[in-house]
Amino acid sequence: MKKEELRAFLDEKVIEYNNTDFINSDPVQIPISFSQKEDQEIAGFLAATIAWGNRKMIIKNAQRIVDLMGNSPYDFVMNHDEGDLERFESFVHRTFNAVDITFFIKSLKNIYSNHQGLESALKPQEGIDNYQLAIHEFKKTFFEIPHEKRTLKHVSDPLKNSASKRINMFLRWMVRDDKSGVDLGIWKSHSPANLHCPLDVHSGNVARKLGILKRKQNDWKALTELDTTLRKFDSKDPVKYDFALFGLGVFEKF
Repeated sequence: MKKEELRAFLDEKVIEYNNTDFINSDPVQIPISFSQKEDQEIAGFLAATIAWGNRKMIIKNAQRIVDLMGNSPYDFVMNHDEGDLERFESFVHRTFNAVDITFFIKSLKNIYSNHQGLESALKPQEGIDNYQLAIHEFKKTFFEIPHEKRTLKHVSDPLKNSASKRINMFLRWMVRDDKSGVDLGIWKSHSPANLHCPLDVHSGNVARKLGILKRKQNDWKALTELDTTLRKFDSKDPVKYDFALFGLGVFEKF
């Protein structure tokens, strides 16, 4: 397909998948279920953190996390004591276990107490049009309190060439206001123009079949290559094409 034909095709797929029907099978339903900004942020961050593997299991375990927090994520994060964390002793999602979730809760309290919350902690510096350095700096901040070495792997670092799929998905939820009821768009201090496509096996394979991604590995270099094309298609909202690429891969087996 020529460039304009490809953009028109992907725009049609965005409309097809970027709607409330998408929510029923996606972990974005976890933050959407809350009305308070901080609850949406924390529920979304934790849901995105465990977003690998079977989607039904991701949603089930993300819901279990917020249930264990008394369905009040922000209040639990800010006011828990050590005894409250014991309820997570049996929690496990693949390699993310009780050690990890209890640290995440403690670190989130530090983020909200000392770094003005997740919106501020993940914001790119003025004049920078991407999140590579912001995510790298966020990881350093996130682990500035005592932690187990094993937990480091659950927050990616794009400066180590990770595609940072889960954080980029979380950023899409928080920053992009899609007017369709899927992405929340509550971080008004961020720009959707700077967002990155959450690159995974589905979106990567579809992008390669469409000829808009040449690099074989799903890493930050591939993400940069893909972003360059998607920003040409829509400079203000490039990450909307995540719906098209993901939908084509997961629902249509493109």
